[in-house]
Amino acid sequence: MTPDILCIGSVLWDIIGRSPSSMRQGADVPGRITRLPGGVAMNIAMTLARFGLCPAILTAVGRDAEGDELIAACARMGLITDHAYRSDDLPTDRYMAVEGANGLIAAVADAHSLEAAGDKILRPLADGRLGTAEAPWPGPIALDGNLTEALLSEIAISPLFAAADLRVAPASPGKAERLLPLMRHPRATLYVNLEEANLLTRGHADTAAAAAEAMLARGAARVLVTNGGKACAEGTQGAGVLTDAPPPVMVARVTGAGDTFMAAHLVAERNGAGRAAALHAAVTAAAIYVSGEIGS
Repeated sequence: MTPDILCIGSVLWDIIGRSPSSMRQGADVPGRITRLPGGVAMNIAMTLARFGLCPAILTAVGRDAEGDELIAACARMGLITDHAYRSDDLPTDRYMAVEGANGLIAAVADAHSLEAAGDKILRPLADGRLGTAEAPWPGPIALDGNLTEALLSEIAISPLFAAADLRVAPASPGKAERLLPLMRHPRATLYVNLEEANLLTRGHADTAAAAAEAMLARGAARVLVTNGGKACAEGTQGAGVLTDAPPPVMVARVTGAGDTFMAAHLVAERNGAGRAAALHAAVTAAAIYVSGEIGS
């Protein structure tokens, strides 16, 4: 089966503790702990599948029990896992977060196996299964910042990505600067939050619109900046910046909201929406996700 889009990056188990209470450092409160398939690439792929697309994931998954279970979960959701790199000696990655009524309290991402696998996850793009250097993959690629800076630097100049519509998201503010090699890529659209945008520009913008302007000034071809429940922005080189505010909702969850935003925007554009309509579709989908109305 030929995929509609490739999702490259982290596919792992999300272990999320959620409490309806506001929390502070050291809090010990009742709540629920869930384990779900997650990771930036996985969250994007799951959302794309909900919208009717057929995504393939390029990632590293261990040949352990957790990895087999994760691959089976992907298959049940209609995701193509044939091209995932399965390692005999690397364990399946995990992410752990604690969320309260006041948002994300803390998170730890263990994506060491993905980082250790390196460019092995890209082999299907070079060996003819999904493309070659002479005939590169021509469709959309969702790329996540859990890859190492060295690999992202390689991707920025690789002929394997020369024809792709690159959609790029950092894994977290702590990894945002890994995307610097892709800032000036002519075919890249960067999806970042306000903190990540400021890290990439070394700026102090206090609105998404100002951050988008700063990224365009730094040479980004196209960027979307989110800012929680405040106005988001989309900026395109030579075409200026648009803004849209998400509808107010009660926050039931946070992890995965940015990935939902990115996937919804991509799908809207694939369906022919213009800049303003695609941005509106993305902020609306993210708000619905945060409210808990869409299943994980």
